[in-house]
Amino acid sequence: MKHRLKVWGEFACFTRPEVKAERVSYDVITPSAARGVFEAILWNPQIQWNVELIQVLNPIKWIYLRRNEIASKAVDYKEIYIEEERVQRSSLFLKDTAYIIQASLKTYSNDPKLERKFNTIFKRRASKGQCFTQPYLGCRECSSYFQLLGPEEQLQPISDTRDLGWMLYDMEYSQEEISPRFFPAVMKNGEIVVPFKSSSEIRG
Repeated sequence: MKHRLKVWGEFACFTRPEVKAERVSYDVITPSAARGVFEAILWNPQIQWNVELIQVLNPIKWIYLRRNEIASKAVDYKEIYIEEERVQRSSLFLKDTAYIIQASLKTYSNDPKLERKFNTIFKRRASKGQCFTQPYLGCRECSSYFQLLGPEEQLQPISDTRDLGWMLYDMEYSQEEISPRFFPAVMKNGEIVVPFKSSSEIRG
């Protein structure tokens, strides 16, 4: 079963991993961030979300922000003195974002009854605006609103077409390391078709 969410927020930042010093967002939401919105509404170790389509509803707009961050990481509960570690960084955020995200739910056991159960739970929770954690758009301070869309509800994406280059698809976890996975993202008339995880388009 396919589910469609309208997702929107005032600010968003889907950070490009190749930019180290400052935070620079991709032009649109990444599949991993889109999956995170669905998981905020319903997460269970028995299921996985597959993002299939992203539709961009608002024109792509940018805003520069300066934010206070901590220069070092807390390791082994080491104390951090904020005044000594605070740094200001410029960030290139997206402004006034809105998307339609289409995703499907699968169980690891491929049990049809279990899938129907979780699909029903998701529809009930999403229709009531319920979530386990607050959804966000890339960065946790960029809170996201969401609305479950029915099959008859059609919203017009923007007419923008552009090559978005290699975009982060998701992170792949193993016992040895965490590896980023990328795919060649192309937006055609405001729509980005997301390949399946097993697709040859996904590269490490």
